[in-house]
Amino acid sequence: MDELQDLEELLPQAGAHFLDSDRERARHEMQGPFMLPPGPAGFSFALYQSTGVGLMPGHKLELLENSTVFERMLEDLRGAQHSIHILVYIWRPCELSDRIVEVLVERARAGVQCRVVVDPVGSEEVRGNKDFDLKVEKVLTDAGVEVHYYRLLAGKVVGRLLGRTHNKIVVVDGRVAYTGGFGIWKVWEGDGLKPEEWRDTHVRVEGPEVRRMQLSFSRHWQESGGGLLPPSAFPEPDEISQGPSSAGFVDSAGKLGVTDAERMVRLVIAAARERLWIANAYFTPPNAILEQLEEKLRQGVEIRILGPGPVHDVPIIRASQRSTYERLLAAGARIYEYQPSMMHAKTILVDDWLSVVGSTNLDVLSLNKLGEGSLVMNDAEFARKLERCWAKDLRHSKEITLQNGGRTNPWRRFARRTTQLVGRDR
Repeated sequence: MDELQDLEELLPQAGAHFLDSDRERARHEMQGPFMLPPGPAGFSFALYQSTGVGLMPGHKLELLENSTVFERMLEDLRGAQHSIHILVYIWRPCELSDRIVEVLVERARAGVQCRVVVDPVGSEEVRGNKDFDLKVEKVLTDAGVEVHYYRLLAGKVVGRLLGRTHNKIVVVDGRVAYTGGFGIWKVWEGDGLKPEEWRDTHVRVEGPEVRRMQLSFSRHWQESGGGLLPPSAFPEPDEISQGPSSAGFVDSAGKLGVTDAERMVRLVIAAARERLWIANAYFTPPNAILEQLEEKLRQGVEIRILGPGPVHDVPIIRASQRSTYERLLAAGARIYEYQPSMMHAKTILVDDWLSVVGSTNLDVLSLNKLGEGSLVMNDAEFARKLERCWAKDLRHSKEITLQNGGRTNPWRRFARRTTQLVGRDR
């Protein structure tokens, strides 16, 4: 029985659109409409059946905003006894980088196995240049830290330019892990209230899914030229701190057909019964997801979208983002743009129990091409904390309506067509 038949047995009724504009790939898609069984158990089984990841119990979660993630992370790095593993898209020289490098050098010299994977597109400056005397890579490797680059561009620039890893994963001793929107660069310092300091959200996790995050690091490590990790990097689940929350880490890689990132997003949207609040740095999803959001609005779900406002690092993506406003506003969504700085978070809040924090953007490049990872969590207290983040962010945001900038125009339509084309999976 193929995946589509399995899903039909579990989800027999209408509710969430799992559609794609490319009908030639229909049997490989999650087709619809479907309705998920209500509650965490039904959602977890649907997520497992679609991505191989269910929501496992036994986790401790911490929501970390903006630069507070680095204070907490540095505490864990300083206490590392066996291994430190870092996988990031952006790592560039700055004061924050110096602080992390200092700890890695100290821990490596103390015998801790330290491994780093960076993406050469986002982290080109790590290799240094003639204007940067103490190259990050050289300082690390001289101290015994292993550094590898994911999918070097030499030889196949066009083919590899879009096939990046956009993951952000830090794992300490196989017991504590971090993910979110962070990179190691100056824009992630501060409180997200100045143009040069981005607004972002992250999560620290202890529990069984740290093994899956370690596995994601290991696979990137091997592809980048590293060897197998030792057994000590994968403590048994019963050796890892237990907590009250259920969670699952969905790791995704670009491929032909529907990726696990897109499956996860569609299932999370489908789970919404009362509210669906999406904060995303690059909100320009494919038509299938826009149709699904419209269907949720017809069902009476309260949908809020929070995206970047005038401070944006990729103007064409902001224009593409704004091209989605008119149809969503007409369907009843509420849309906000964050004003002080680049809003870089990738979070979803569903009802009063389900949250998503990670690296996954809601654009076709992220959903189709890039390596991404997000932690999906069933935890009412975490959901309340994420709701409080929204309350703070909305105080610094402008609500967009059809009367004050929500209508589309030729430039926005062109931008959307362009960004959709770049992210197509074939």
